[in-house]
Amino acid sequence: MDIVEISKVLSNETRVNILKWLKDPESNFPPHQDIDHFDDGVCVGFIQDKTGLSQSTISTYLTAMQNADLIIPTRHGKWTYYRRNEKVIEAYINTLSKEL
Repeated sequence: MDIVEISKVLSNETRVNILKWLKDPESNFPPHQDIDHFDDGVCVGFIQDKTGLSQSTISTYLTAMQNADLIIPTRHGKWTYYRRNEKVIEAYINTLSKEL
């Protein structure tokens, strides 16, 4: 876990909001049509719709979040679903608490 890299990713309000929304996907996103659960996360299209940002911007944001290990992608056919990486988020919070 790279505390500086994660902090950089979290310096953007939209990326922080995405993590907040993914914490409780059932309350923040519509149900999926092709799968009946959020176990693998939320479809990138739903994330883009909620932010109101372009596909390329959301793709850049999600790539940065994935590179920092904050989210985990899962492919279902042509769609990618994202969920939080709770272990990394917890480790980041614990590290901040101990070191700062």
